[in-house]
Amino acid sequence: MHDPLAELPTTPRVPIAEPLRRARTAIRAAVADVVAVPDAALERPWRWHADDPDDLDVRYGLYRLHERLEDAAAEVARRRDSVDTDGGSAGPRVGAAVSLLAASGTARWELNGALAGLPDEVWDADPGGGEWTIRRTVAHVISAQRAYGWTTAWFLHRAGEPDAGEYAPDGALPPEPDEASEADGAVGEIIARLDGLVDQAIETLAGLDAAGLAVPGRWSGIPITVGFRLNRLGSHLREHTIQVDKTVAMLGRPIREVDRIARLVLGSYGRLEALVVGRPSGSADPSGASDAEGSADADLAIVERAAADAAATAADVSAAAAAAGSAA
Repeated sequence: MHDPLAELPTTPRVPIAEPLRRARTAIRAAVADVVAVPDAALERPWRWHADDPDDLDVRYGLYRLHERLEDAAAEVARRRDSVDTDGGSAGPRVGAAVSLLAASGTARWELNGALAGLPDEVWDADPGGGEWTIRRTVAHVISAQRAYGWTTAWFLHRAGEPDAGEYAPDGALPPEPDEASEADGAVGEIIARLDGLVDQAIETLAGLDAAGLAVPGRWSGIPITVGFRLNRLGSHLREHTIQVDKTVAMLGRPIREVDRIARLVLGSYGRLEALVVGRPSGSADPSGASDAEGSADADLAIVERAAADAAATAADVSAAAAAAGSAA
């Protein structure tokens, strides 16, 4: 068995939709532009619309990314409310596990926000006192994400059997990779590794119903349910996001304003993505509503447009910051 999470569960997969993947690419480009702006440039002029009577500043231009994503979340909510009011359906019905898995996705983007703007060398800086480096912390996060998925898959596989709720016996699951090695490689590769595991859990487990969440399992030796384990995914990510913050403080590294704004942007995007992730796309709702009004595709289009707008704004603001600096 190569990957228990891919091979054991029997629920239908809910793939990450292509518009969402494109939105992520746009958001990552936007954040790269944000963290490239020096704090000293935040009060330089930026023109929002060509026909505006006055310039705004670069600082507001960066906050505009956050506002655009918040606008999109409100648009999704309004669209769903409107469809419901008209007696239609706001989209395909989703599994009982989706809200828990979406929360772990939001937590993933919050961790990305804590890491945004950190130079590569900071990942390996020793904070002292026997504390982990940032690289070592992220390695643990990745290892735990993998182990959570594999063990949850085992519990689901054994549901209804005499050994239901018990850990897999030795040899039943493949050996896990060495934890420290999970963060080997370049920073971009490490982030992609974590993203892949978070997405795999969402895609594989989003179809679970209430009975699936009630399947017995264990966590730290304590009898719990699969639902508890899915809820713990986001909590664990946030626990170590705080650890990253503590490590940065121990290193005495000041946090730039643009890093804080990048974190705000990624948090806003994570909350927006949580509204659409885990929902089937490309097909009409079981109630018979059309794709345009009753499927997740309309919401995905809102998310993709917002991310593209954010990326375009970030590029424009970054260029304005650089041009004003050159003129000075």
